[in-house]
Amino acid sequence: MIRRRPHLLWLLVPYVLYLGALPLVNRVSPLLFGVPFLFVWLLGATLLTPVAVWLTRRGDVRDRRRGGHA
Repeated sequence: MIRRRPHLLWLLVPYVLYLGALPLVNRVSPLLFGVPFLFVWLLGATLLTPVAVWLTRRGDVRDRRRGGHA
């Protein structure tokens, strides 16, 4: 399925940002913008999640236009 629809890999980005990298970024210091690093990391992951979903959707629409799948 991934060979036919590689754009689905974009959906792994939020998973990796939230769960995969969480043990590595679970720090109070350094402070960025006056808030703990973990908070900034989670905020960034939250903002990147719709981008990843949009990129996946865009790939699906392009694939359908080319007749890639039903």
